[in-house]
Amino acid sequence: MKIAILGAGALGCAIGASLTEGGHETWLLDRSPDHVETMRRNGLQVDDANGSRRVAVRATTEASDIGVAELVVVLVKSFHTDAAMRGALSLVGPDTAVLSLQNGLGHEDILADIVGRERVLAGKTYVGGVLRGPGHIESGVAGKATYIGELDGRITPRVQGIAEAFAAAGLMTAISDNIVGTMWDKLLVNVATGALAGITRLTYGQLYDEPLLEATALAAVSEAIAAARAAGVKLSMTDPEQAWALAREGLPAAFKTSMLQSLEKRSITEVDFINGSVVRWGGRFGVPTPVNATLVACIKGIERAIADERIGETAA
Repeated sequence: MKIAILGAGALGCAIGASLTEGGHETWLLDRSPDHVETMRRNGLQVDDANGSRRVAVRATTEASDIGVAELVVVLVKSFHTDAAMRGALSLVGPDTAVLSLQNGLGHEDILADIVGRERVLAGKTYVGGVLRGPGHIESGVAGKATYIGELDGRITPRVQGIAEAFAAAGLMTAISDNIVGTMWDKLLVNVATGALAGITRLTYGQLYDEPLLEATALAAVSEAIAAARAAGVKLSMTDPEQAWALAREGLPAAFKTSMLQSLEKRSITEVDFINGSVVRWGGRFGVPTPVNATLVACIKGIERAIADERIGETAA
């Protein structure tokens, strides 16, 4: 299968490396020239539980280098979804499927407006990754589930084919006939740890050692569960403890959430699509979400401080 990964950050590279090693023509499309050039020159260095290896990947900064793909996997940051997809329309042919594996809610509607709803598949992955430097990632693939599905819940040949291709490449992949519920399940996991780790700057090991933070995480997840129930979403998790436990499963103590990684790179985060989604859905259905609203406000405050620091550096 010819696959284009739109957004070859830590997660995109982790999935792309597995698909490449699984024999698929996999392209890593990323806007960072240094990252892409390093991968072209040296291959992608992948560190995981089995050690360190280099994977000879196809990488580019230009969608036009790739041509039409059978599958486009969207893994750009949430706030870049619209611009990234519009800039990569040369990947889309008559039979191309577009699969979002991004964190949070709402990307499918953005993609549908650009390429047509009939092309769009939704999914969630628990695969982890950390970008250690240009062309170098720490990957957490083993034992981490990925779920994909049609937006209307049908089990179609195309979603079956994609799931089989992923599974054969070592990505534990299942088809969901309730992909909206599956997306909410993953949202609960992100709500449990993402913003808290970003605010406190703690690794997973440190985060899970602090009972006060666990209590806050469980309160945030409880609000998300209440909002989902009010919206009529069918969840597989009904206890906040389940999301809290699942968030750390299989990840090393030194692992950092993507929100913390973004802040350490002095970038804006995806909080609007994660905790912010809980606040929006709560408002829509009359469910109070004060914990998530506070977490959003704190992350926004950190982002503001970073932006002000940059302005000060520029002025100097």
